[in-house]
Amino acid sequence: MEGTSPGVLETIIQLFLGQGDLYDIIFLSLKVSFTAVALGMLFGIPTGAFLFFGRFPGKKLVVNIVYTLMGLPPVLAGLIVYLIISRKGPLGEWQLLFTPAAMMIAQFILVFPIIAGLSMVAIKSKADRYTETAVSLGANSWQTALTVIKEAKIGIFGGIITAFGRAIAEVGAVMLVGGNIEHSTRVMTTAIILETRRGNFEMALSLGIVLLTVSFITNTILQFFQREVK
Repeated sequence: MEGTSPGVLETIIQLFLGQGDLYDIIFLSLKVSFTAVALGMLFGIPTGAFLFFGRFPGKKLVVNIVYTLMGLPPVLAGLIVYLIISRKGPLGEWQLLFTPAAMMIAQFILVFPIIAGLSMVAIKSKADRYTETAVSLGANSWQTALTVIKEAKIGIFGGIITAFGRAIAEVGAVMLVGGNIEHSTRVMTTAIILETRRGNFEMALSLGIVLLTVSFITNTILQFFQREVK
């Protein structure tokens, strides 16, 4: 162990100073995850609001499905996407397999239910208090819903941060649909798997530290914006 830490530190320095591929890997990791989370926000927040405020047959079943999908195994999500976009799949002619777009789709499937479910919970936590107040001030149903959603923004943003953490650390799904192709679909998590299989544990550990550092910085920025919207 005494010789491991200097070796890891030296490898990290070499990664940042002498290996341009690392920046491509980091950029692709962030691009894929941010895109997936952005799409998850676009569809997940309205879905969470609809699941809380909406009244429709089978609502409890749909809510239970969303909660179940919040724990969807990544390899299963990857398999589903693979079957859909593979050559014999319904979207095979789009040639999405082993592209960054396929990785974004897989991560979207993982983060969408998280954002939708946690948005619904956040809205529910504020509904009793602010619905009564809004109605007493003469707000209609749409105005009341918007007021409650606005007050639940901190909880919703917490769901977004949780979703990003799952996306950036994902490996199973992106490995299946991305293929870990150098200069094309290799991200930090799949690069760690590759180096581990090669027996290059120092490099794998160094990449892991880089991944944690990038995740920490990104989450710090997201939490800063979370405080700003209070």
